[in-house]
Amino acid sequence: MRYLGVDIGRKRTGLAISDATGLIARPLEVVAAGADAAALGRALRPIVEREQVEGLVVGLPRRMGGEEGPEAVHARAVGVHLHRALGLPVEMWDERLSTVEATDRLIEAGVSRRERKGVVDKVAAALILQGFLDARHGPVLEPAQ
Repeated sequence: MRYLGVDIGRKRTGLAISDATGLIARPLEVVAAGADAAALGRALRPIVEREQVEGLVVGLPRRMGGEEGPEAVHARAVGVHLHRALGLPVEMWDERLSTVEATDRLIEAGVSRRERKGVVDKVAAALILQGFLDARHGPVLEPAQ
């Protein structure tokens, strides 16, 4: 099953795509549609069709203690809208620290601050999606014994 990972931001939304087997996530693109559910649905429709997406994984911004604040309530509402607008199943997935981890990985890779701004959202979406995929199927590589 092919999934689209969605990291909703205020200004931009990062997207990631899984392979056809639903095991490996990779960054896909960033769309200008931020937190506006209707605009995001319109922006995602051609991507969903082009990539043959069968399900969405939307980042759920929980607080560090695990509780849900207004951002999580909004993300859930966007998820419901996307489900209705696109006719696809939507899974919500904890995204705590995904943007921080994505930024750290890009810094470690030597990506400049200017370049990071354009890719951090899709890298965060890939981390969210990979976490979901790993929980469903286990990690792609098992640790050596």
